[in-house]
Amino acid sequence: MSTKELDLAALLGSRICHDLISPLGAIGNGLELLEMTQSANGPELDLVSDSVASANARIKFFRVAFGHARGDQQIADREVRSILAEHAKNSRQTIDWQISQDPLRNLVKIAFLLINCMESATPFGGNVTVSEDNGRWQITATAERLIINSPLWEVLSNPNATHELKPAEVQFALVPLEIQRSGRRLTVEIEESGISVRF
Repeated sequence: MSTKELDLAALLGSRICHDLISPLGAIGNGLELLEMTQSANGPELDLVSDSVASANARIKFFRVAFGHARGDQQIADREVRSILAEHAKNSRQTIDWQISQDPLRNLVKIAFLLINCMESATPFGGNVTVSEDNGRWQITATAERLIINSPLWEVLSNPNATHELKPAEVQFALVPLEIQRSGRRLTVEIEESGISVRF
């Protein structure tokens, strides 16, 4: 995929997320009005409300992970933490975000894509830590039970990897492209108790 194609894919991701957030927000507002007027209540309304909240959280996360990010564009720390807090409510992962400043959006994009990658290795739950030391970021996942698909993880650091990706694994293809675009180098360490990715 060329840089131009990557830009187009990211713009497409941003457009889809942007267009979905508005109607989901409207549905959420409508549900709040129903709850306030008590014109509807019960488990059915709770189910719809929870589903809308979950969809909103995922869209916000995907907007950063798959959306467009200029190299000099920053994202507020409070926004990142808010997105991750909402995302964690519907995930089996706990995420410890240790980045304190307002980071560059393209680096957060890579981190979010990697968090998405970590989900595939921790389907039964796990802990993900995102930290930074002297400008180098590290995303670490630990879990009592890891599921490691070695050929899939090889895609991150080996440009000659031939693993055929499924739609749910597209983040593994996007990470190397974003790493190349950022001018960084990515390393992956896989152990029995955890996975660590640095860039």
